[in-house]
Order: sequence, then C-alpha cells, then structure tokens
Amino acid sequence: MRITTLGQTDVGAKRKNNEDAFIILPSQRFAAVADGMGGAAAGEVASRIFVDTVHEYFLQLNPASEKDVNATIREAFQQGNARIIQHAKNTPEYEGMGCTAEVIGFFDDRYVVGHVGDSRTYLYRDGELRQITKDHSLVQHQVDQGLISDEEARNHSMKNIVLRALGIDHLLHLDIVRGRVLPRDMFLLCSDGLTDMLQDGEISEILSSGNSLAEKVGMLINDAISAGGKDNVTVVLCQAME
Repeated sequence: MRITTLGQTDVGAKRKNNEDAFIILPSQRFAAVADGMGGAAAGEVASRIFVDTVHEYFLQLNPASEKDVNATIREAFQQGNARIIQHAKNTPEYEGMGCTAEVIGFFDDRYVVGHVGDSRTYLYRDGELRQITKDHSLVQHQVDQGLISDEEARNHSMKNIVLRALGIDHLLHLDIVRGRVLPRDMFLLCSDGLTDMLQDGEISEILSSGNSLAEKVGMLINDAISAGGKDNVTVVLCQAME
C-alpha cells in the first residue's frame, strides 16, 4: 500500500506563538502531531521535544512486522514523556509543560496509532468520517458517564481540560489503535485547534471534495482560521493508494 502524507501548521488568528508541532517521514511511513501546553513558550518546547523523539526512534526503524511499528510507537511515547519531564526539571520556568500527541505508522496494509490527550486521529473511508481515538478530557469523561451530551461537551467551558498528557507523570497511559488500511482510506491527525473550530460534517465535506491532498490540508487550516482560529491549527493527512 502506497501512503502519501502532507501536513501544515498555523499559529491561528489569536495566538502569538505556535505550540503545535508535526513531523512526517515518508520513507519510514509515519507521521506525528503534538499540541503543547504550559504557556510562556513551554508548550512549544514540549511539543518539539516529542516530535524530535519520535523522529529519532522511527528513523532507526526497519520494520519487519506490525509488532515492530507498535513497539516503536510505545517506546517513542515513553521516551518523549521522560525527556519532557526531565527538561522541565532542569528548567524551572518550564515547570508544568506538556503536550498531547498523535502518532501513526504504516506497515503493508496495516496501521498503528498512538494517542494521548485531546488531539485526534480520524479515518475517512467510503464517504464516512470516523474518529478512531477517544479524547482524554474531562468533558469526554462526563459524556462517557452520561452526565452531558456530545453537543453540551462541544460548548463546555472546561472542554480543554485534559486528563492525560505527556510530561505530567512518569507513568504514561497510552492508547493504541490498530487496523487494516484499504485503498483510498484517508487518515487525519490534528490538534484541537481544528476540531474546536470545525464540526465533523464540515471536515468530512472537505475530505470528500475532489481537491488534491495539499488543497484539502490548506482548506482545513483556512476554514478553521476563518471560523475563529482561537488556537494553533495543525493538520496531517495520510492517503492510502494501491
């Protein structure tokens, strides 16, 4: 399966600096998105530490199986978490910094996703957009408990409070999502700067268009900014072709 991957990040309309980061390594068939938190540029440092760590681990990967991709994702998350914690310890003004993150790796006709926080990974297949990760957030927990509806969660005043992130605790709880890749599948990795501004239907409409992959990336970014652009916006699209 051939995978074409493109990405873009933008500071948005309201922020002065970009705390998001992404990386694509086509030869190793992987991509990552990170959304920093912590303020005073600390979030920017945390997200960069993570994507640099992922790059280091995948650059050395010569996978022989899906198991290798899975193990590399887990190792990159654990090491990235440890490095963020250590950097904050060595630099007191960065105390409390961290990031949410998505990593996707491909092998043959399989994919593996690593996920922590409220950044998201979607799968667009046969005209249907499906979120394949679950937000590690306070409002998502309340939705799961039946305390609030999905619509109430979308507009909740505490929707950006995350329950899991890198850099917070040495014990990192990582979600792994695995599955088969079909021809024409499209995977979207994004920070919440996209999903806070655009609803799934709006995202799906762009992905279903006849535009090129690069144009779709640009449209998602531009539409999120036009809708308010309250946060940094990062988008990575992975298109599978036979």
